[in-house]
Amino acid sequence: MPSDALEPPAPRRARRPALWAEALLVVAFLLAYESVQRFAGADLASALARARALREVEEALGLAPERALDHLLAGSRWASLAAASWYQALHLTVTPAVLALALWRLPERYRGVRNAFFAMTALALVGYFALPTAPPRLLAGYTDVVAAAAADGWWAALPAPGAAGAPAGVDQLAAMPSMHVGWALWCALVLRQVVSSRWARCLVALYPVTTALVVLGTGNHWLLDVVAGAGLAGGTWALLAGRPAEQRGGAPQPAGVLAGSRT
Repeated sequence: MPSDALEPPAPRRARRPALWAEALLVVAFLLAYESVQRFAGADLASALARARALREVEEALGLAPERALDHLLAGSRWASLAAASWYQALHLTVTPAVLALALWRLPERYRGVRNAFFAMTALALVGYFALPTAPPRLLAGYTDVVAAAAADGWWAALPAPGAAGAPAGVDQLAAMPSMHVGWALWCALVLRQVVSSRWARCLVALYPVTTALVVLGTGNHWLLDVVAGAGLAGGTWALLAGRPAEQRGGAPQPAGVLAGSRT
């Protein structure tokens, strides 16, 4: 019997999706996310009650850093501006850039990486609709750092929900889970597949850590929001992007074994 009959077939090289089609898909998804997320929360009283319940749980566990971080940032004009700029600018700029990088550098893993991002974001939307939760900045004792720094930034401060002048269709009750942290961790997981040096991987790891500190310090999320966002990102990554598609489908068997050949 020819010896090459027992050799496994050469693995097929993954084809990169068409750039134009992928760009349309991602833009449509992000626009849908932003549109749907704006209308997710409407019950302010329930959202505030859930926020207070989260705070009580954190305080019972001795893990409630939001107020201390918020006061620390609010006490410095430049720290407030830096944190608010990070919060406003990077969420919707770094994430699409990393997705484009994955398309270019990780063609064999791209679909899993993209699907993990889509699944994480879609599940977060379910949370926003099912359990709208107010951020710390809507409770007494916390400063809305992003609003306080708006005069020095390019963004406009939003009035509290239900207040005079509050714009319709803007959801400020989407604290649980934190997609700022979820998307930042997803970005870090992608970039770890691209960079190899130790210092570069350390810088990559700092992105979600810094984002977590920013969302806590600006009064936009509770610590449990951060944990939920990170857990959602890690879970969807493990299920959908942890291995290349051909490995998730099982290693190819030698041709002879598939054909039931005898030696």
